[in-house]
Amino acid sequence: MVNLTKFVKKVHMNKSIEKLLNDQIKYEANASMHYMAMASWADSNGYNGIAEFFYNQSEEERVHMLKLVKFVNERSGKVAIPALEKPKADFESLQELFEDFLKSEMFVTEQINHVIFECLDKKDYNVHNFMQWYVTEQLEEEAVARTLLDKLNIIGDDKSGHYLFDRDINTIATAVDPTA
Repeated sequence: MVNLTKFVKKVHMNKSIEKLLNDQIKYEANASMHYMAMASWADSNGYNGIAEFFYNQSEEERVHMLKLVKFVNERSGKVAIPALEKPKADFESLQELFEDFLKSEMFVTEQINHVIFECLDKKDYNVHNFMQWYVTEQLEEEAVARTLLDKLNIIGDDKSGHYLFDRDINTIATAVDPTA
């Protein structure tokens, strides 16, 4: 019986790319907790539809984080599970809530673009290829955030408009075409 382990060279992940991916794990985890806090605020203020939207966003970010964790482990990297900062819990208005949502998504996009840049610089095409899913995902996330904020800007302070927005948010969010 031949022991194949001595013939198989274990490929280690580039350390700078590994650090960036661990940073991205933290950004996704922070976004998940941030959206959970946003959902809780909306829930406690009677915005059940908005709360459900942000609970779903929170879960989606957790899944993004988990996907990164599994990828780093599969590529023989070392995952550093991060400590998280306490998210903002109080918002003055729906406007502020959705402005924060857009800022958060823009920040994550910026970080993903940095990972992509470094992958190309280091010629790490495997990680680059993996990260393309995140690029596409962020295109969609930013489009949703912008659309929802645009709708709130149209509504302004109209309470009946807020009621309809809360009722229809998940329909509005799923109707967004990021390529449009």
